[in-house]
Amino acid sequence: MFRASVVLGVAACALAACSTNEYLINTRDGGQVVSTGKPELDEKAGVYTYTDANGRTSTIREGEVVHVMKR
Repeated sequence: MFRASVVLGVAACALAACSTNEYLINTRDGGQVVSTGKPELDEKAGVYTYTDANGRTSTIREGEVVHVMKR
């Protein structure tokens, strides 16, 4: 029973790692920003709001962004 629990636990962790919720924001200057969760575009303000890997909320101007893609 213990062995089955360990196997299921390892499988669940592996599955969680594969289903990441990270996004890459590619910038005009060739940089990349990793966002946890999908960045939100505020069209009125012209900025993307995202949460970085440290849990801080940041913004980047829409004009600086070339592409946003799921990792």
